[in-house]
Amino acid sequence: MKAVLLDGFGGLDVLKVGEVERPSPKENEVLVRVHATSINRPDLVQREGKYPPPPGDSEILGLEVAGVIEEVGSAVTGWQKGDRVMSLVGGGGYAEYAVAYANHLMKIPESMSFEEAACVCESYITAFLNVFMIGGLQDGQTAILHGGGGGVNTAAIQLCKALTPNTKLIVTASPEKMDRVKELGADLVINFKETPDFSEAVKEFTNKKGVDVILDHVGAKYLAPNMNSLGYKGRLVIIGVISGIKAELNLALMMVKRQQIIGSVLRSRPVSEKGEIVAEFTRRALPKFADRTIVPIIEKSFTLDQVVDAHGMMEADKHFGKIVMTM
Repeated sequence: MKAVLLDGFGGLDVLKVGEVERPSPKENEVLVRVHATSINRPDLVQREGKYPPPPGDSEILGLEVAGVIEEVGSAVTGWQKGDRVMSLVGGGGYAEYAVAYANHLMKIPESMSFEEAACVCESYITAFLNVFMIGGLQDGQTAILHGGGGGVNTAAIQLCKALTPNTKLIVTASPEKMDRVKELGADLVINFKETPDFSEAVKEFTNKKGVDVILDHVGAKYLAPNMNSLGYKGRLVIIGVISGIKAELNLALMMVKRQQIIGSVLRSRPVSEKGEIVAEFTRRALPKFADRTIVPIIEKSFTLDQVVDAHGMMEADKHFGKIVMTM
């Protein structure tokens, strides 16, 4: 089968398209004939040699797939050859075929294309897990979502508007993405280049109450303004550390305000735990895709042979929403 291979670790030049053996599903897995996948930030980090796949998972890049079941493992029930499915995968998405655990599968609604379905599993499940299941956001509360315009950020905005429509959303974004973030549903958009310490703007917007949940992938640089922006019993969920891993923390303030700092990753969670997350997402969020309340935002779709261009667009950070790659 055709797949994207790595000629060592490094920049765009290590990405190659070649032929590898088609994988075979284990008893609790299915083989998916991949129609589309998407580019995610962790793919770039793995390409650089800094984010290896979990033990036993494919070393081929790609964390999600959308396609059709080609083969079903001996212990799998409820799924059959020909089913249109989308799934999280620990690796292997950048290929014509990929294996996926049966309990990580979701049926693609008839209203969705393969390209749209390829956007769902990594970004939307990440946003859903961390904002709702871990962050505990309730309707009528206020949240900060960092990284305006990225895949997880746009997913989080859409999920909040669909599942908790009375939530107030504060989003930090670059100047060129602010208008689109506002159109997507943000109540307050802060230019993070002009206002790196956003806490005063947050206090003004919330009448000094602060926010209930913050979804952050920036890390060290934002720790102090994040904590200053959190209200009583507020939850800071950290899913990335692009600005560094070390920062000072005012423990006394955290204690008095009974705030929580929660670290979270999705890829390395146990198979059973990811299955539980997928099941909850399927129950609560997937109907919003089926009825087109939520429509994944696709910046551009590339072919497998254009993987260098796709990664280049992600690196340039000029996209809004998701970057898709078709087989």
